[in-house]
Amino acid sequence: MLFLTRNRLIVKKGVGFKQIDKEWDWDNFILLQAIVAALVLYIFPTSESSLPLWNRNGVTAAVVLHIAISEPLYYIIHKCFHGNYYLFSHYHSLHHSSDVPQPYTAGHGTFFEHLFLTVVVGVPIICSSVIGHGSLSLVYGYVLIFDFLRCLGHSNVEIIPHRIFDVIPFLKYIVYTPTYHSLHHTEMSTNYCLFMPLFDALGNTLNKKSWEMHKKNSLDAGKNGRVPDFVFLAHVVDMSSAMHAPFVNRSMASVPYYTRIYMLPLLPVSFIVMLVMWAKSKTFLISFYNLRGRLHQTWAVPRFGFQYFLPFAADGINNCIEEAILRANRLGVQVISLAALNKNEALNGGGTLFVNKHPNLKVRVVHGNTLTAAVILNEIPEDATEVFLSGATSKLGRAIALYLCRKRVQVLMLTSSVERFRNIQKEAPGDCRKYLVQVTKYQAAQNCKTWIVGKWITPREQKFAPSGSHFHQFVVPPILQFRRDCTYGDLAAMKLPQDVQGLGSCEYTMERGVVHACHAGGVVHFLEGWSHHEVGAIDVDRIDLVWEAALKHGLKPVSSTIR
Repeated sequence: MLFLTRNRLIVKKGVGFKQIDKEWDWDNFILLQAIVAALVLYIFPTSESSLPLWNRNGVTAAVVLHIAISEPLYYIIHKCFHGNYYLFSHYHSLHHSSDVPQPYTAGHGTFFEHLFLTVVVGVPIICSSVIGHGSLSLVYGYVLIFDFLRCLGHSNVEIIPHRIFDVIPFLKYIVYTPTYHSLHHTEMSTNYCLFMPLFDALGNTLNKKSWEMHKKNSLDAGKNGRVPDFVFLAHVVDMSSAMHAPFVNRSMASVPYYTRIYMLPLLPVSFIVMLVMWAKSKTFLISFYNLRGRLHQTWAVPRFGFQYFLPFAADGINNCIEEAILRANRLGVQVISLAALNKNEALNGGGTLFVNKHPNLKVRVVHGNTLTAAVILNEIPEDATEVFLSGATSKLGRAIALYLCRKRVQVLMLTSSVERFRNIQKEAPGDCRKYLVQVTKYQAAQNCKTWIVGKWITPREQKFAPSGSHFHQFVVPPILQFRRDCTYGDLAAMKLPQDVQGLGSCEYTMERGVVHACHAGGVVHFLEGWSHHEVGAIDVDRIDLVWEAALKHGLKPVSSTIR
């Protein structure tokens, strides 16, 4: 949970898709240990009912056997893995191939390595049982403690306070820390121990920086870490997609979101978390990545999509967004980009509320819709002479209509408001106003094959589009793909540059490395170093400028219809 651990990270890098895929089968060791346990029970028949729940002598024997056999055995074999090139390259290099240690990394290894670990785990349990001191508590307790300590060492989060070693100095030789084990992954010729640094001290393989670095990491936990250069302020969509977060299920978050049946039983838990988040009302960090050496973070407002449409919730939501902007301003963030409903026109005027209220903001507030408009407009064929536009008087609809009319493309603007239509028409150059046509019914587009959908339309309304039409869209959620004789565009999105690092989660339904156009718009705003706020109405004159800047920085459109 980055919003809790960001100041305690040891290796301050994000976990990328490559590492996640590599560690996908991290749980193989669990299956192996279960198979070995079944074989042992088959060879030496016994029953759980024959074992007592607790046996103090057995626990004592297991501790002694662990220290006397398991720890030194692991130390010697582990050192051999590193000392012999053949053993390391064939059986241990896989474990060290992960850039950032994670609890999953503890289970990431070759079959031979897991088999060796199974022996190390089994020695105290089997020997204690053979001498008549076995118990259920010993069997399950030892395995759970063993796995917990392995995951702790690979967690990349320093949670053990250094003061405990100041009070009890010898304790640092009894229990290792995440910092201690992380040093083994960066300087592999040191810190070979299983859990007890005592054996590294006896074998003269103790890294001399271990305690100094541990103290530094422990003390730094109370300080703010590296300040992000860019922040994307997202929000939760619904209770199901709320579980599509790296700290809930890393592998699930690394692929595009879709409703998973096996996660449905957890919806009551998600509902309770929603209530707690609503009461707590604090933004939290959910992911980060690096681009061009700059730190980009995604913060989330603790509000679910439906809450944005509750009239009594508007003030609370705006207060939460404002708090996030002010926090970013205090930290020294350069750009904060508002996602989806966080920049809703009816809620805060596309961000103008915050800029007007705080005129001296150093952080630049960006809604990113200029790039969203650019992506949609570049999907439209160059030979198009007429388009049908729903959601025509919205922020995006207005910009698209004004841009197209300048290109001498006739825009059928679906709106029942004569006043709004005329206000937009007045913004167009005098010789282009005739290309903006107000329509009030979908039937008006029966002969138009280019539909730009900014307002959700039903399958019945889609029937008015002629065969062979293409539906471009900037509506959330996307419209149903009802017509088989028509084609449907994707939501406006762009693929981040190839040199992005540490990105390991998908943005809602987007593919890996792809973000919504408004997110990409904020990234471009930051990379270009623009000093203005991008809030409120879209500046039509900047659409081409922003598009060219995005392409210049290596962002790529993902829609198959981009010309």
